[in-house]
Amino acid sequence: MTWDQRFFDPIELPKGKKLVTLRDGALYITKLPKAEHDAAEWQAAMEALLLVAESGGPTMFARIGVMRALNRNIEREFNPSRKDNSLGTP
Repeated sequence: MTWDQRFFDPIELPKGKKLVTLRDGALYITKLPKAEHDAAEWQAAMEALLLVAESGGPTMFARIGVMRALNRNIEREFNPSRKDNSLGTP
């Protein structure tokens, strides 16, 4: 495997740029400010990129790692009005 391997779907960044290859992801992470770069989520994303690039794992693992790091500060909300009943109808 190589660092030029492509993600199944490019990862869109907040400012509109896209990460297309594993190399793009690694370069993006290394250019982050130190405080952000050292966050556990980004370290896990980098580890996933390394595993895929060097050991040949599925690119989806690396994509999931990067997406989790990108969305680590987004809080999910539970909306009880959207909860389906046991029959699957609203």
